[in-house]
Amino acid sequence: MDGGCTCGNVRYRLTGSPLIVHACYCTWCQRETGSAFVINLWMEARHVAVTGEPVAVTLASESGAGQVVYRCPDCQVAVFSQYSSGPAFRFVRGGTLDDPSAVTPDVHIYTSTKLPWVQLGDDIPVFEGYYRRSEIWRPEAYNRYQAARAAAS
Repeated sequence: MDGGCTCGNVRYRLTGSPLIVHACYCTWCQRETGSAFVINLWMEARHVAVTGEPVAVTLASESGAGQVVYRCPDCQVAVFSQYSSGPAFRFVRGGTLDDPSAVTPDVHIYTSTKLPWVQLGDDIPVFEGYYRRSEIWRPEAYNRYQAARAAAS
């Protein structure tokens, strides 16, 4: 899958499949995206091939750990983020894919703060907060996650 910012100065190619796809409804994601939720593709950083030079902007987060958002220096679109999971991972913004319909969420998270008019189906796991990765992720994805964490240590 390919994607990028609005002006095209920052582009990326995903060279692997996402570990998991989150639909996050936390108030921080709502504020940062200006939308009711965000779709994040949790990827190993090595599977996000970037062309152009995104600018890293450090933002506060509810956890206090902060997050780094990578934006196009020209159009300022947020292309991906790095959360407390560290530099071995990227959270690619699903809306920046050339074909955003190519992915669907695997899980809905932080639904305790979703807007009341957002209706969720019962075909995807729903969590009021976060979840235990080992209980939700496909075994193959969880093993990849563990390997990437170990390699980064």
